[in-house]
Amino acid sequence: MFQKSSPDITLSQYDTVDHSQEVETVVGPSVHVEGDFSSEGNILVKGTVSGSVKTSRLLTVEKGARIFANVRAGSAFISGEIKGNVKATDKLELTSSARIMGDISCTILAVEAGALLQGKVSMKGITIDSSGVEKKRVARLKEKEDVDFVETE
Repeated sequence: MFQKSSPDITLSQYDTVDHSQEVETVVGPSVHVEGDFSSEGNILVKGTVSGSVKTSRLLTVEKGARIFANVRAGSAFISGEIKGNVKATDKLELTSSARIMGDISCTILAVEAGALLQGKVSMKGITIDSSGVEKKRVARLKEKEDVDFVETE
């Protein structure tokens, strides 16, 4: 009838857990932020933001959330609506409920069927040298998703 309780996690075990995905800032579903919004940590948007949004880490926009602003993030996971340009240094993921009306720029793009995008897509990876020859920067994923770029012609 009663189950044996699991042992408590020791501090040394806790320290080995990856906390890089912890959310530092949450804009709740009933919150409306106006003005420039900036954070060095992960941001989770459930409400509405009007103005610019900037983080060097992960930006998550939940389904039903709305951003009326230009967005800059290290990585972004979008399920809500953005009216503005989106620039992700690393990866940009759009779920089936994502709606973006603006230009996007990223290194890696993942789009689920059903996502809507109206704007221009720019991705790092192709450069043209002074002679007009196109060079492709091929991204190879290494362990722990580190990216290694190799130029080819």
